[in-house]
Amino acid sequence: MFDVDQYLKAIGFAGQPRPDAETLRTLHKGHLMAIPYDSSWNAERGISIWRDVDIDVDAVFDDIVIGGRGGNCYELNGLFRRLLDEIGFDTAVLSAGIRQVDGTFGPDLEHVFNRVELDGRTWLVDVGFVGPSYLEPLVLSDDEQPQFGSRFRIARQDDYRVVERKPQTGDWQPVYRFRPQARDFQEWSGDQRELVEFAQQLVGAGTVIRGRAFDTGQMILIGRRYLEVDNGHDAMRVLVEQDELDRVVRTILRADR
Repeated sequence: MFDVDQYLKAIGFAGQPRPDAETLRTLHKGHLMAIPYDSSWNAERGISIWRDVDIDVDAVFDDIVIGGRGGNCYELNGLFRRLLDEIGFDTAVLSAGIRQVDGTFGPDLEHVFNRVELDGRTWLVDVGFVGPSYLEPLVLSDDEQPQFGSRFRIARQDDYRVVERKPQTGDWQPVYRFRPQARDFQEWSGDQRELVEFAQQLVGAGTVIRGRAFDTGQMILIGRRYLEVDNGHDAMRVLVEQDELDRVVRTILRADR
Protein backbone atom coordinates (compact mmCIF):
# COMPACT_ATOMS: atom_id res chain seq x y z
CA MET A 1 0.00 0.00 0.00
CA PHE A 2 1.43 3.39 -1.03
CA ASP A 3 2.88 5.27 1.92
CA VAL A 4 4.63 8.64 1.60
CA ASP A 5 6.74 8.33 4.74
CA GLN A 6 7.96 4.86 3.82
CA TYR A 7 8.76 6.05 0.30
CA LEU A 8 10.76 9.03 1.58
CA LYS A 9 12.72 6.80 3.93
CA ALA A 10 13.50 4.37 1.10
CA ILE A 11 15.06 7.11 -1.04
CA GLY A 12 16.92 8.68 1.86
CA PHE A 13 14.91 11.90 2.22
CA ALA A 14 14.90 13.40 5.70
CA GLY A 15 12.81 16.32 6.86
CA GLN A 16 9.53 17.80 5.71
CA PRO A 17 9.02 17.68 1.92
CA ARG A 18 7.64 20.83 0.32
CA PRO A 19 6.53 21.50 -3.25
CA ASP A 20 9.61 23.57 -4.12
CA ALA A 21 12.59 23.26 -6.44
CA GLU A 22 15.06 22.20 -3.76
CA THR A 23 12.84 19.34 -2.62
CA LEU A 24 12.21 18.28 -6.23
CA ARG A 25 15.95 18.08 -6.96
CA THR A 26 16.68 16.15 -3.77
CA LEU A 27 13.87 13.67 -4.28
CA HIS A 28 14.78 13.12 -7.92
CA LYS A 29 18.43 12.34 -7.32
CA GLY A 30 17.67 10.32 -4.19
CA HIS A 31 15.24 8.13 -6.12
CA LEU A 32 17.75 7.47 -8.91
CA MET A 33 20.39 6.50 -6.36
CA ALA A 34 18.14 4.25 -4.29
CA ILE A 35 15.92 2.43 -6.80
CA PRO A 36 17.38 0.73 -9.89
CA TYR A 37 16.07 0.49 -13.39
CA ASP A 38 15.74 -3.18 -14.39
CA SER A 39 14.27 -4.24 -17.72
CA SER A 40 14.36 -7.93 -16.82
CA TRP A 41 10.86 -7.45 -15.41
CA ASN A 42 9.66 -6.73 -18.96
CA ALA A 43 10.37 -10.29 -20.09
CA GLU A 44 7.11 -11.70 -18.72
CA ARG A 45 5.16 -9.02 -20.57
CA GLY A 46 6.39 -10.16 -23.99
CA ILE A 47 5.34 -7.73 -26.71
CA SER A 48 2.81 -6.15 -24.33
CA ILE A 49 5.51 -4.14 -22.56
CA TRP A 50 3.29 -1.07 -22.32
CA ARG A 51 0.08 -2.83 -21.29
CA ASP A 52 0.10 -1.45 -17.72
CA VAL A 53 1.32 2.12 -18.28
CA ASP A 54 -1.40 3.35 -15.93
CA ILE A 55 0.07 1.40 -13.02
CA ASP A 56 -1.60 -0.07 -9.97
CA VAL A 57 0.27 2.24 -7.62
CA ASP A 58 -0.26 0.17 -4.48
CA ALA A 59 0.89 -3.09 -6.09
CA VAL A 60 3.95 -1.51 -7.73
CA PHE A 61 4.83 0.25 -4.47
CA ASP A 62 4.76 -3.10 -2.66
CA ASP A 63 6.95 -4.72 -5.31
CA ILE A 64 9.54 -1.95 -5.68
CA VAL A 65 9.70 0.26 -2.61
CA ILE A 66 8.95 -2.47 -0.07
CA GLY A 67 10.00 -5.57 -2.04
CA GLY A 68 13.21 -4.04 -3.36
CA ARG A 69 13.03 -4.99 -7.03
CA GLY A 70 13.89 -2.62 -9.85
CA GLY A 71 11.37 -1.35 -12.35
CA ASN A 72 10.81 0.04 -15.82
CA CYS A 73 10.13 3.61 -16.88
CA TYR A 74 6.40 3.79 -16.30
CA GLU A 75 6.56 1.94 -12.99
CA LEU A 76 9.31 4.13 -11.54
CA ASN A 77 7.97 7.39 -12.93
CA GLY A 78 4.41 6.42 -12.02
CA LEU A 79 5.39 5.89 -8.38
CA PHE A 80 7.39 9.11 -8.34
CA ARG A 81 4.53 11.08 -9.88
CA ARG A 82 2.21 9.83 -7.13
CA LEU A 83 4.76 10.87 -4.50
CA LEU A 84 5.02 14.35 -6.01
CA ASP A 85 1.23 14.63 -6.19
CA GLU A 86 0.95 13.73 -2.51
CA ILE A 87 3.50 16.43 -1.62
CA GLY A 88 1.60 19.02 -3.63
CA PHE A 89 3.48 19.33 -6.93
CA ASP A 90 1.61 19.99 -10.20
CA THR A 91 2.47 16.99 -12.40
CA ALA A 92 1.62 15.59 -15.82
CA VAL A 93 2.65 12.60 -17.94
CA LEU A 94 5.02 12.98 -20.91
CA SER A 95 6.39 10.44 -23.36
CA ALA A 96 9.50 10.24 -25.51
CA GLY A 97 11.23 8.29 -28.24
CA ILE A 98 14.72 7.23 -27.15
CA ARG A 99 17.69 7.66 -29.48
CA GLN A 100 18.64 4.34 -31.03
CA VAL A 101 22.10 3.07 -31.94
CA ASP A 102 21.64 4.15 -35.56
CA GLY A 103 20.74 7.71 -34.55
CA THR A 104 17.00 7.41 -35.15
CA PHE A 105 14.41 7.73 -32.40
CA GLY A 106 12.00 5.12 -31.09
CA PRO A 107 8.20 5.56 -31.16
CA ASP A 108 6.85 8.66 -29.42
CA LEU A 109 5.12 6.56 -26.74
CA GLU A 110 8.17 4.35 -26.05
CA HIS A 111 9.33 6.08 -22.87
CA VAL A 112 7.08 7.43 -20.12
CA PHE A 113 8.24 10.24 -17.82
CA ASN A 114 6.88 13.34 -16.09
CA ARG A 115 6.77 17.08 -16.07
CA VAL A 116 6.23 19.44 -13.16
CA GLU A 117 4.93 23.00 -13.34
CA LEU A 118 6.70 24.98 -10.64
CA ASP A 119 7.54 28.64 -10.08
CA GLY A 120 6.34 29.58 -13.56
CA ARG A 121 8.63 27.05 -15.25
CA THR A 122 8.23 23.56 -16.68
CA TRP A 123 10.58 20.90 -15.29
CA LEU A 124 11.41 17.57 -16.89
CA VAL A 125 11.30 14.86 -14.23
CA ASP A 126 12.56 11.38 -15.08
CA VAL A 127 13.57 8.72 -12.54
CA GLY A 128 12.87 5.85 -14.95
CA PHE A 129 15.57 6.24 -17.59
CA VAL A 130 18.74 4.19 -17.34
CA GLY A 131 20.97 6.88 -18.84
CA PRO A 132 23.31 8.45 -19.33
CA SER A 133 20.94 11.23 -18.45
CA TYR A 134 20.12 13.92 -15.92
CA LEU A 135 20.32 13.21 -12.18
CA GLU A 136 18.29 16.29 -11.27
CA PRO A 137 15.26 17.71 -13.11
CA LEU A 138 15.87 19.91 -16.15
CA VAL A 139 14.10 23.19 -16.79
CA LEU A 140 12.39 23.26 -20.17
CA SER A 141 14.37 26.15 -21.66
CA ASP A 142 16.96 26.97 -24.33
CA ASP A 143 19.72 27.39 -21.75
CA GLU A 144 22.55 24.90 -21.17
CA GLN A 145 22.26 23.24 -17.78
CA PRO A 146 25.36 21.74 -16.12
CA GLN A 147 25.02 18.74 -13.83
CA PHE A 148 27.81 16.75 -12.18
CA GLY A 149 30.35 17.28 -14.95
CA SER A 150 27.92 16.83 -17.85
CA ARG A 151 26.05 19.54 -19.72
CA PHE A 152 22.46 19.31 -20.92
CA ARG A 153 20.39 21.32 -23.34
CA ILE A 154 16.94 20.96 -24.86
CA ALA A 155 17.07 21.56 -28.59
CA ARG A 156 14.13 22.29 -30.87
CA GLN A 157 13.38 19.92 -33.76
CA ASP A 158 10.18 20.83 -35.57
CA ASP A 159 7.43 20.26 -32.96
CA TYR A 160 9.72 18.08 -30.83
CA ARG A 161 12.14 18.98 -28.08
CA VAL A 162 15.32 16.91 -27.87
CA VAL A 163 17.19 16.39 -24.62
CA GLU A 164 20.91 16.40 -25.44
CA ARG A 165 23.91 15.64 -23.24
CA LYS A 166 27.57 16.61 -23.58
CA PRO A 167 30.15 14.73 -21.49
CA GLN A 168 33.50 16.16 -20.45
CA THR A 169 35.05 14.91 -23.68
CA GLY A 170 32.96 14.41 -26.78
CA ASP A 171 30.15 16.04 -28.72
CA TRP A 172 26.52 16.68 -27.93
CA GLN A 173 24.44 13.51 -28.18
CA PRO A 174 20.64 13.19 -28.15
CA VAL A 175 19.10 11.31 -25.23
CA TYR A 176 15.46 11.32 -26.35
CA ARG A 177 12.93 13.52 -28.08
CA PHE A 178 9.46 14.44 -26.86
CA ARG A 179 6.55 16.78 -27.31
CA PRO A 180 5.96 18.94 -24.23
CA GLN A 181 2.18 18.42 -24.25
CA ALA A 182 0.72 16.21 -21.53
CA ARG A 183 -0.24 12.67 -22.50
CA ASP A 184 -3.33 10.66 -21.60
CA PHE A 185 -3.03 6.98 -20.69
CA GLN A 186 -5.70 6.16 -23.24
CA GLU A 187 -3.11 6.88 -25.94
CA TRP A 188 -1.37 3.61 -25.06
CA SER A 189 -4.54 1.50 -25.25
CA GLY A 190 -5.50 2.00 -28.89
CA ASP A 191 -4.10 0.46 -32.06
CA GLN A 192 -0.38 0.90 -31.47
CA ARG A 193 1.13 -1.00 -34.39
CA GLU A 194 4.38 0.99 -34.19
CA LEU A 195 4.80 0.15 -30.51
CA VAL A 196 4.05 -3.54 -31.10
CA GLU A 197 6.61 -3.76 -33.89
CA PHE A 198 9.15 -1.98 -31.72
CA ALA A 199 8.41 -4.35 -28.82
CA GLN A 200 8.94 -7.34 -31.09
CA GLN A 201 12.44 -6.03 -31.84
CA LEU A 202 13.19 -5.57 -28.14
CA VAL A 203 11.92 -9.03 -27.21
CA GLY A 204 13.84 -10.57 -30.08
CA ALA A 205 17.07 -8.91 -28.98
CA GLY A 206 16.61 -10.21 -25.43
CA THR A 207 19.07 -7.67 -24.00
CA VAL A 208 18.57 -6.85 -20.33
CA ILE A 209 19.20 -3.23 -19.32
CA ARG A 210 19.93 -2.22 -15.74
CA GLY A 211 21.12 0.98 -14.14
CA ARG A 212 21.32 3.09 -11.03
CA ALA A 213 22.80 6.44 -10.10
CA PHE A 214 25.42 7.26 -7.52
CA ASP A 215 26.37 10.65 -6.07
CA THR A 216 28.36 11.91 -9.06
CA GLY A 217 27.16 9.71 -11.91
CA GLN A 218 25.49 6.56 -13.15
CA MET A 219 26.11 2.83 -13.62
CA ILE A 220 24.57 1.52 -16.84
CA LEU A 221 24.62 -2.13 -17.89
CA ILE A 222 23.28 -3.12 -21.32
CA GLY A 223 23.76 -6.84 -21.73
CA ARG A 224 27.47 -7.16 -20.98
CA ARG A 225 28.36 -3.60 -21.98
CA TYR A 226 29.03 -1.58 -18.84
CA LEU A 227 29.12 2.23 -18.95
CA GLU A 228 30.09 4.21 -15.89
CA VAL A 229 29.57 7.96 -15.93
CA ASP A 230 31.44 9.83 -13.18
CA ASN A 231 31.61 13.63 -13.06
CA GLY A 232 30.89 13.76 -16.76
CA HIS A 233 33.56 11.22 -17.74
CA ASP A 234 32.24 8.18 -19.64
CA ALA A 235 34.08 4.85 -19.35
CA MET A 236 32.78 1.88 -21.35
CA ARG A 237 33.97 -1.72 -21.20
CA VAL A 238 32.64 -5.20 -21.92
CA LEU A 239 32.30 -7.51 -18.92
CA VAL A 240 33.68 -10.76 -20.28
CA GLU A 241 34.08 -12.66 -17.03
CA GLN A 242 30.84 -13.94 -15.49
CA ASP A 243 32.02 -13.19 -11.95
CA GLU A 244 32.54 -9.53 -12.80
CA LEU A 245 29.19 -9.31 -14.56
CA ASP A 246 27.46 -10.83 -11.53
CA ARG A 247 29.23 -8.40 -9.21
CA VAL A 248 28.15 -5.37 -11.26
CA VAL A 249 24.55 -6.65 -11.42
CA ARG A 250 24.52 -7.08 -7.63
CA THR A 251 25.89 -3.56 -7.17
CA ILE A 252 23.32 -1.97 -9.47
CA LEU A 253 20.43 -3.91 -7.94
CA ARG A 254 21.76 -3.36 -4.40
CA ALA A 255 21.53 -7.11 -3.84
CA ASP A 256 24.26 -7.10 -1.19
CA ARG A 257 22.68 -4.55 1.12
